[in-house]
Amino acid sequence: MEALLRRSRWARTLLRAAAVVSLTILAAAAVLRSTVLDPRFYDQVLEEDRAYQRVYDEVLVGPQAAPVVREMLGRLPVPASAVTANIKLLIPPETLRTMGDQQTDALVGYLAGDRDRLRLTVDLGPVMANTSRLGQIYFANAIASLQERPEPDYARFTQRMSTLVKQLAAGQRPDGGLPSPALSHRQAVAVADVLLRLVPAAQRPGLRSMVTAALDTGDMASALAAVAPLAVTDRMKASGTALTRSADGQTWVLTTDLAPTDDMRRQARQVRAATRLFQQAVEPTAAVLAVAALMLLWSAAPQPTAHRLIPLGWTLTAAATTTGLLTVWVKATVGSTPYRPPSSWPPTAARLVGDIQTTAMHHVLTTATVAALILSAAGALLIAAGWALVTRPTVRIPFTPRHGLALAAVVSASALVGTTVAPAAMNDSPARICQGSPRWCGLRYDELAQLAAHNAMSTTANRFISPEQDPDIVGQLNAGVRVLLLDTHHWERPGQITARIATSAFSPALRRQLTRTLQRVDPYRPGLWLCHSVCGAGALELTPTLRQIGDWLDAHPTEIVTLILQDGISSRETRHAFEDAGLTDLLYEPDPDPGRPWPLLKDMIDSGRRLVVFAQRADGPAPWYRNFYRYGMETPFAVRSPAEMTCAPQRGGTGKRLFLLNHFITDGGARRLYAGTVNSRQAVLQRAHACERIRGRPVNFVAVDYATVGDARSAVAALNAERVRAEPHRR
Repeated sequence: MEALLRRSRWARTLLRAAAVVSLTILAAAAVLRSTVLDPRFYDQVLEEDRAYQRVYDEVLVGPQAAPVVREMLGRLPVPASAVTANIKLLIPPETLRTMGDQQTDALVGYLAGDRDRLRLTVDLGPVMANTSRLGQIYFANAIASLQERPEPDYARFTQRMSTLVKQLAAGQRPDGGLPSPALSHRQAVAVADVLLRLVPAAQRPGLRSMVTAALDTGDMASALAAVAPLAVTDRMKASGTALTRSADGQTWVLTTDLAPTDDMRRQARQVRAATRLFQQAVEPTAAVLAVAALMLLWSAAPQPTAHRLIPLGWTLTAAATTTGLLTVWVKATVGSTPYRPPSSWPPTAARLVGDIQTTAMHHVLTTATVAALILSAAGALLIAAGWALVTRPTVRIPFTPRHGLALAAVVSASALVGTTVAPAAMNDSPARICQGSPRWCGLRYDELAQLAAHNAMSTTANRFISPEQDPDIVGQLNAGVRVLLLDTHHWERPGQITARIATSAFSPALRRQLTRTLQRVDPYRPGLWLCHSVCGAGALELTPTLRQIGDWLDAHPTEIVTLILQDGISSRETRHAFEDAGLTDLLYEPDPDPGRPWPLLKDMIDSGRRLVVFAQRADGPAPWYRNFYRYGMETPFAVRSPAEMTCAPQRGGTGKRLFLLNHFITDGGARRLYAGTVNSRQAVLQRAHACERIRGRPVNFVAVDYATVGDARSAVAALNAERVRAEPHRR
């Protein structure tokens, strides 16, 4: 065989061609396995493109997505602005990421041949739970009114509604217990219009008179019974999905197969066929052929060793060139966006999908380039070694034929292994995340803008009187809040409250109501609490709440949370509360010199000290418990209308490294309607920019009421994007 190969130039040429093709196939297979067939690849691309974040900031808040979002909320009669503001309550980032991971696993399993169908499954349990939670927030007063109670009984309401739903699903008329509202005919027509939106347009004329007549007489049960069957059955038929409930009765799972005519599925099937062919036949054959061809090329080459190394090196270089040319051809043929979303898609969604594809193709082509460079480097090394041997009389290199064989074997094996392993290793280091984005890691803590919740403990979810936030503290953190302004207190006895109420932000009517209530009942409870002005108007236990914050930080290891405490308890009590909550290892110790720059976010995260705690009055003695106004400054906080907002210095003076922008209205308590105006992206950016120019420091904390109303979070992200772009010019 060796003699035949040595005598036949065509045989050696054919052998070299086989080696080049085989090595190119191995490189392509390695690229395919480390990208299209590796879940880590998708994670890296999604993180690099901030895909999950952009779903909230761009896709779900766009006008084209409004009908879809409304369906997610079960068409609850919530204002449109409240719907978009509460997207993160409905679908928390963790839920969205879990959904993405599930679809990635399904796609990779399908393409790899482990699954026969491309079946996408989404657990809607968290979404259903959050829909209920959001409904509670916005229907508290309505439920209480229907029950004729001062506070709503959610357990009884939920149980009653579950019974009604089961009766409707069984085709039964609901039994007693539904409200019988006394509606005028005009009101009955308006309510009928709302109910009839749940059914197909073609069915509405036939139902309108029946539903209106039932509402005219206060027969809510008949109105619901007429609408519900058509609303449910039509929606199920139109969706083309299988909706199943798990055995525990708590989790809803939505499962669907992509339609056979869907372009994405057609392309997925083509890729699946190619990947299966590569994995099952082409790659194993190419591996055997490559090894055999390289061994035969070595044996067939004439002595001396130099004459064997150089042809072998040129073969590897030719494989590298072929891989590079194939990469260029793929880029020219496929382009950066293989899949073009339909024109019916919202532009923001289409743009996001396009950006993801562009990033993915960039990574695929980069991986292929790395594989080509490995082959090229191996070939260059063998060619250089052969050239050195040819010039040995002058260079005087001690080299034997055995050394040449060992070198050829090691370099060739390294090229094969490197081409196979290196692409996969490129996915081992996903983009680093700091405060929800890989782009913020290079910012210092005192350069970062963060969304702050004013009186974060005073929430609708926890049934505070005159609340200033809707979701509870964990819900606020899930919604993007990273700074919590909290008030610590001891629970007052009724005799201690009168003076506090007189100077509080509550309206006169609310003060009178609180006074009457507290005169009837002595609500005193020992311990440490988070309250707003008066604990009888709502309170959370301090230590359990701190534990919740610690648990959230443990579950989100790339996040930093800041607490600014209006401290109504002693420093010693505060320290013990944090120790009892098990937060000692999370607490960050600020530099004793307030004028020194803060560390980079990535360094704070690496240290594990990701909980920063300030006090409005105290300053120590614990090294992690510092007075905020030594380190920071603020704007006025007693503002009764948006027109009164200024950038004037308040507590903390001027020239501090941290800047708290109090961006809320205090007019007898928080005002949701004001929040919709002042929390808009434009309003936040306009005021932040103005105050930064006047005060000479970047705004770090944007404190708002109703943080989930409006899009202050988007404004904060825009501020950080500006600072990242400006960062190279500052350093």
